[in-house]
Amino acid sequence: MDREQKTAVVEELATELKDATAIFAVDYRGISVPQAAELRAGLRDADTRFRIVKNRLTLRAADEAGTDGIKDFLSGPTALALVKGDAALAAKTINRLGSEWELLDYKGGLMDGEALDPDSFTAIAKLPGREALNAQLAGVVASPLTGLVRGLGSMIQGLALQLGQIAEQGLVSGEAPPAEEEPPAEEEAPAEEEAPAEEEAPAEEEAPAEEESPTEPEADTETSEDSDENKEDSD
Repeated sequence: MDREQKTAVVEELATELKDATAIFAVDYRGISVPQAAELRAGLRDADTRFRIVKNRLTLRAADEAGTDGIKDFLSGPTALALVKGDAALAAKTINRLGSEWELLDYKGGLMDGEALDPDSFTAIAKLPGREALNAQLAGVVASPLTGLVRGLGSMIQGLALQLGQIAEQGLVSGEAPPAEEEPPAEEEAPAEEEAPAEEEAPAEEEAPAEEESPTEPEADTETSEDSDENKEDSD
């Protein structure tokens, strides 16, 4: 590899180091070509690239990328898993295949710019992948929503039934409800007949005022006078 090729590799690796959200350094000694192909295929699902590069070139790339923390692990045969996607899925793939093959010892790495020791790497490898977490989150979110939807459905159904009953009564359409045949009303007991107004008792005839003793009518006077005259004539 000439100088230009080395420079191109360093620049390419520096760009990948900058773009990676996590960097896992592993010892790749003893890995076969088929195993490396299987590992790369598994990491591809996590949007992760597995690269084996000479440590000297990786050191230069780390200086250019500002990822000095990875330099402590660049001793002996070292491969880098450059994660852009699901870090948990990438760690799970490396941990699973490494356990099956008894290879791929984890040296150290960075995650979101912070150092990631072997214990933390193992803990991340035990986490469910991003898709599984999303499914679990969706289930948690959907659970109360399902209850809410059911509750709203019951409320809406009840409201529809009530509106239907109101419509049947003509209160919604504006039509008067059909007159229902009223059951024959019980014959009301005749109201107590009002006692006929008592005939007003004839007003007590006012007692006639005490009759003044009648004065002798003038006629009587005249009669006496006439009788006296008659007596005189007879005489």
